[in-house]
Amino acid sequence: MSRILNAEDYGLPKRVQLIKIEDNKIGIVKRIKSRIIMKDGVKILETAKCIWRLDNQQDIALLISGPICSKTRKYLKENKVEIIAD
Repeated sequence: MSRILNAEDYGLPKRVQLIKIEDNKIGIVKRIKSRIIMKDGVKILETAKCIWRLDNQQDIALLISGPICSKTRKYLKENKVEIIAD
């Protein structure tokens, strides 16, 4: 049931890719080959906060295709961002 969402509807730049995974879950798509580090994790959490400002009932998931730093994984988990690896 995933469908592409318009990031601008959430006050985000066009280049941010969002998909609706379930009725109450939005996915932030990161298709990069290099490792996702803490600097990326902070930006991802900022994106999630923009979504939560408009709809705080939404669950947020990060859809990644590459590796992710263990500290970043822990940081996102503590801030209620689920990580889904492709």
